Amino acid sequence: MDALASLLEGPRARGAFLMCSLLDPPWSLRIQDEAPLTVLSMIRGGAWIVTDEGAPRQLGAGDVAIFRGPAPYTVADDPATEPQIIIHPGQVTKTPQGEVLCETLSLGVRQWGTDPDGATLMVTGTYESAGAASRRLLRALPPVLVLRRGEFDSRVLDLLVDEVIKDEPAQSAVLDRLLDLVLIAALRAWFSRADAPGWYHAYGDPLVGKALRLLQHNPAHGWTVAGLAEAVGMSRAALARRFTDLVGEPPMAFLTEWRLALAADLLQESDATIEAIARQVGYGSAFALSTAFKRHFGISPRDHRLGVTATELSSAG
Repeated sequence: MDALASLLEGPRARGAFLMCSLLDPPWSLRIQDEAPLTVLSMIRGGAWIVTDEGAPRQLGAGDVAIFRGPAPYTVADDPATEPQIIIHPGQVTKTPQGEVLCETLSLGVRQWGTDPDGATLMVTGTYESAGAASRRLLRALPPVLVLRRGEFDSRVLDLLVDEVIKDEPAQSAVLDRLLDLVLIAALRAWFSRADAPGWYHAYGDPLVGKALRLLQHNPAHGWTVAGLAEAVGMSRAALARRFTDLVGEPPMAFLTEWRLALAADLLQESDATIEAIARQVGYGSAFALSTAFKRHFGISPRDHRLGVTATELSSAG
């Protein structure tokens, strides 16, 4: 598995929210759905992205924007247009006064807006939950990432646009996979740019890259810095220094995060016992995994498997 593939193991769409928006100016959407990851594809017309920090950014036809949640943002025909529609968690659409608009603005299968022939057409795909193994990807992303038309392979985007308004058998599965492909196409292009995270380029280092792959492919191994250094042909001190400089964290910190991310995914995607998962990702017992898991995520493996969040536990307390 290459570096980008390992990062993209987490965000696999499962019943993602997809919608075509058809709008005529003036329009302004305030997005505060708290989704971890959203892909917005500008198909026709243009838009402006306004965040709480930084200057507004313009989108043209063919551009794609990726938003890292949960921070809110606004998409509008003009930065000066006041929000007219607010998107809440669960994709509940309301006016600023609280009137629910979900049915009022419906224009057909996965289509909504103010005009079926609107000057603006954009397709939004929202990952409403993300696998824990994508946490490294989410941390790598800026709050807003824009890919311009021509920077990435847009053929899959054309297919998504064709499919999003269909209502065929297994259509949600088709759209999930297409959304994944649009995201991957955009991120492949971004990771090749100079503004990609510095640690990504560490995979290209002949020694640190080898160390990263050894850790990722063999998380159950009893790694130590000394053992890892021997495996790649470096001294312990040299590996620790070079790894930290290029990756941004020491080897054992990287390994701990990777093990826990894998455990989090396995807890939700398999029926294996916590004991079995602990051994699969490199912990000697369920107790050892539970201790590390709660310290890192704020919840126990059992609560994570049940879908309980740290915020919910805090509120309950």
